[in-house]
Amino acid sequence: MVGGGQLARMTYQAAIPLGVTLRVLSERADDGAALVSADVEIGSHTDLEALRRFAAGCDVVTFDHELAPPELLEKLAGEGHVLRPSPAAMRFAQDKLWQREQFGALGLPVPAHAVVATAEDVAAFATDHGGWPVVIKAARGGYDGRGVWVARSPEDAARVVAEGSAGGLRLFAEAMVELEREVAVLIARRPGGESVVYPVVETVQADGMCRELVSPAPIDPSVAAHARNIAERIADGIGVTGIMAVELFVAKGGDVLVNEIATRPHNSGHHTIEGCVTSQFENHVRAVLDWPLGSTAPAAPAVVTVNVVGGASGGDPRANLPRALAVPGVHVHLYGKGPRPGRKLGHVTALGEDVSEVRERADRAAAILVGEPA
Repeated sequence: MVGGGQLARMTYQAAIPLGVTLRVLSERADDGAALVSADVEIGSHTDLEALRRFAAGCDVVTFDHELAPPELLEKLAGEGHVLRPSPAAMRFAQDKLWQREQFGALGLPVPAHAVVATAEDVAAFATDHGGWPVVIKAARGGYDGRGVWVARSPEDAARVVAEGSAGGLRLFAEAMVELEREVAVLIARRPGGESVVYPVVETVQADGMCRELVSPAPIDPSVAAHARNIAERIADGIGVTGIMAVELFVAKGGDVLVNEIATRPHNSGHHTIEGCVTSQFENHVRAVLDWPLGSTAPAAPAVVTVNVVGGASGGDPRANLPRALAVPGVHVHLYGKGPRPGRKLGHVTALGEDVSEVRERADRAAAILVGEPA
């Protein structure tokens, strides 16, 4: 697995009972997966020779992020290394503008959008698409709210475009969607096309970052079925292998629109470790090895996962772990990261019969971990 973060760490845990040796290419020896993996190579995903050396010792190469340059992945694939997902499928997650254009051409529902290079371009887009505010996105490189700006005026647009141009970013404008909620669908797919789909989950966002997952999502069954159908169409359309997460907007009025996709294990599937028969991480391992996929059935009527995000105090959640574990029936996962305000440090999952009661327990344990009043 290229990348040594928490996704690789949790994939490593899933590989152990399967008897799979998961090698990790990590930039730093203190990355989350590097701290626990028995087979770590230190190197950069932007270094072709490091990627070649790493791939030479692997049967299959997969990823815990989309940051490896596409041209390097194409070289590896051209040299005969097995990459799952393929560079062509990865491109959809690496380039949001390409994703929008291709999904639109496939007839998939996406928000109105247009390439912008000047503040005047953004203003013209606003005029044509319901006025301000307008969302401006970087085509590549953004995550957890980075690379996404909300321009509420021509002055905002001028500032964002100037900053983007200075940073060499390709930008596009997108119509602001009046949201009812945001949801996600995870799908695991083998090279031959066999796939399994997880129940639709609600993703609760704050400051551009997912803070909470609720499974199943509290939406009409017909909307959930439509969301699953969109995910299946995307997975087959791009030929993805492994786990793919599709983040979707449910607009007021019931329309479902594609926000973005990730061609790897994803934050929106962390609840599956305890909350489903087979976790996203195990099914990712199975899928990239072309093994039979596991059941995605829920393990309880209600599952809630709350992300543990560093607070203003910068306190280390490990210091509060015993108190958090005293909350009945919670499952705590810490990623081995140094604490920092706004940084994802772990997550807490709770299961039960009633979503309100389950959420209360997960929230309480997460608050204890970051030193907030529980």
